Amino acid sequence: QVQLVESGGGLVQAGGSLRLSCAASGRTFSGYAVGWFRQAPGKERVFLARITWSFGITRYADSVKGRFTISRDNAKNSVYLQMNSLKPEDTAVYYCAADRREFGGSSWYGAYDYWGQGTQVTVSA
Repeated sequence: QVQLVESGGGLVQAGGSLRLSCAASGRTFSGYAVGWFRQAPGKERVFLARITWSFGITRYADSVKGRFTISRDNAKNSVYLQMNSLKPEDTAVYYCAADRREFGGSSWYGAYDYWGQGTQVTVSA
């Protein structure tokens, strides 16, 4: 069992940056891929990015390529999402999730086995 805790959300002005963190407890991320999703009120949960723990292979949604960067720190057993040039439409609850199929490359939220509680990101105009 993996417990995930997100942090780093908050209120930021449009054009600003935030870095979200996802820390694991209970076990390491070894053998997993970790993804970031977001969900705005009344909307579906949307895939943003994922990274494999081995080799750090990344995948991004087209909507965030060039603005968001996913990374990992093996020593801290953590995954990060650096978000730049934020827009009001980026406002949502952001979740990290772990997928036991490390190289499956899935962007479907149903493929992920463990989820954090979410962290709110609000971007003001």
